[in-house]
Amino acid sequence: MPHLLLLLPSLSYRGEAFLEAATKVGASLTVGGESAPDFLVHFPGGFLPLDLHNPASAVSAAVEFAKTRPIDVVLGVNDNTTVLASRISAALGLPSNSIDSVCAARNKHTMRELLRKHGLPTPHVVVYGIDEKPEDIVRHVNFPCILKPLTLSASCGVIRADGPESFHKAFIRVGDLLKSLERLGQEEADRQILVEDFIPGTEVALEGLLSNGKLRPLAMFDKPDPLDGPYFEETIYVTPSRLTPALQRQIHETLAKAALAIGLREGPVHGELRINDQGVWVIEVAARSIGGKCSRTLQFGTGMSLEELILFHALGRELPPLDLQEGAAGVMMIPIPREGILERVDGQWAAQQVPGVEELVMTAESGDHLIPLPEGTRYLGFIVARRKRPEEVETSLREAHRRLTIVMRPPTARAVRPKVFRV
Repeated sequence: MPHLLLLLPSLSYRGEAFLEAATKVGASLTVGGESAPDFLVHFPGGFLPLDLHNPASAVSAAVEFAKTRPIDVVLGVNDNTTVLASRISAALGLPSNSIDSVCAARNKHTMRELLRKHGLPTPHVVVYGIDEKPEDIVRHVNFPCILKPLTLSASCGVIRADGPESFHKAFIRVGDLLKSLERLGQEEADRQILVEDFIPGTEVALEGLLSNGKLRPLAMFDKPDPLDGPYFEETIYVTPSRLTPALQRQIHETLAKAALAIGLREGPVHGELRINDQGVWVIEVAARSIGGKCSRTLQFGTGMSLEELILFHALGRELPPLDLQEGAAGVMMIPIPREGILERVDGQWAAQQVPGVEELVMTAESGDHLIPLPEGTRYLGFIVARRKRPEEVETSLREAHRRLTIVMRPPTARAVRPKVFRV
């Protein structure tokens, strides 16, 4: 039986889906991370302690573990662990994307430079350290612009500035966020802020799978809520896309070129792209699958999940048909309305009665200290809906969310620092 090492941050939504997928494809699973997740309670031998923030230590531990428990596939579920997965794979002689390509996908500045070299539309970018003074920088900035941490994801720390005053406030705010996340041994890139031109337009997400450098599109998600700032909290994803077939082909081709420019050749790819009169712009390329519990919207062929497809590919097995099942599906990442201590979420039963709602999962628990974007790193929960047409799915998601009442109390001075989720 093939053996999968799954690198999983302590606070991540992704582990159970991969455990289920490994069982279905006939693979054994070991989770590597700082602490064993709750879902491994019935798999006592399925955890390998690894310091995910210390690559040398983690690689050494994984190689030692593989001497007695051979590993066939190493997978990461977020941007940080995909880099570590590539390093462990290289040390074990397993096929994977090159370390340089995965690092480039994680570093927004490196990615932008590679896209530009290959002739792909990309905004003008400059990188600054968090200790620099915004008043010394602002004279070199074009407005409107976007400030974002160089290595964070899921819109964490992403702020739009329309002038010198809002730029100054945003720079201080992003810098304070990065300082709050500082840890020993972190890379210099973790203390840097990228400033880039704001690209207006419609935004979509494209999920794909690379095989020998060829991108096979799996699903395109429309984002019906405008993402114009000042913050960029993503809420609703709906597939299939309502864009024209010709435009969808152009988006597929653009992401394929972007993956090639970065050097990615194998495995899942998650792209974020914007479309306007000037063409298709690549905003993000990640060497991983879609985050959170969003993958629950995708069912292929006879009901195969995205995680099963990823494992089939990683194990070198012949892939089944990649067509999505008929109908439309979508997910709402339930936003956190304000900072506070969660007491309860009322109306859950009513939300689940909305036509098309398939699942309502609350990932925040009573007593959790919650913070909204741009400082937040998590969602309140997820609503999954499935209906015949995309517009029906969107309507169901909005109605289900409308029926929820989120009850919170103000945080106290002694409130525990919020948990940092890696979506």
